[in-house]
Parts: sequence; C-alpha cells; structure tokens
Amino acid sequence: KTVRLWNGTTGASSQVMRGHSRPVYAVDFSADTSLVYSGSMDYSIKEWCVTSGECLRTLLGHTNWVYSVCLSADGQCLYSSSGDSTVGVWDLKEGSLV
Repeated sequence: KTVRLWNGTTGASSQVMRGHSRPVYAVDFSADTSLVYSGSMDYSIKEWCVTSGECLRTLLGHTNWVYSVCLSADGQCLYSSSGDSTVGVWDLKEGSLV
C-alpha cells in the first residue's frame, strides 16, 4: 500500500508515499529521480513526487493487478504489464493509454 524510499548511507527511511489501497508490486524512477511510478494490486499506477511524497496523479486502465512499470528513456511514455494479460503504453503528457 506504500512506497518507501531509503537513504542508502544511513539506512533510514527518507520518504513514505501512501495512497494505494492494495500492495505495490512495481516501481520505477524518472531519469532525474524527481518522480517515482508505482504499480499496485489495486489495478492502478501512481506518479509520485520524490521530494514531497505527494501523489501527482493516478493512471487507471488496467482491470487486474499491475505487475510492472517501466519509464521510457525519454520520459514521455510509461509501460506497464498487468494480470489482465495486457501491456499498457501510457502517454505521460496526456496521462492516458495510447
């Protein structure tokens, strides 16, 4: 239900992002590490601000658990796979499935 970031030097938790209603299966960071994307058993993908921990938006479209998320190298698209036997391609500018 949460995404937790850890300080690699101290081992202390540095940010806790709460918002999914079921466990999180997958995460990926933007290239500049300012954003993190999480996929969950609640069928959703969330975009988080690493600094504030705020959920910036929720991407909906899968009808089963989200097993993986992967941001494109240019940061324009997010790819996701789900238990609904689909691979989603998300246009992050529009926030919608392509």
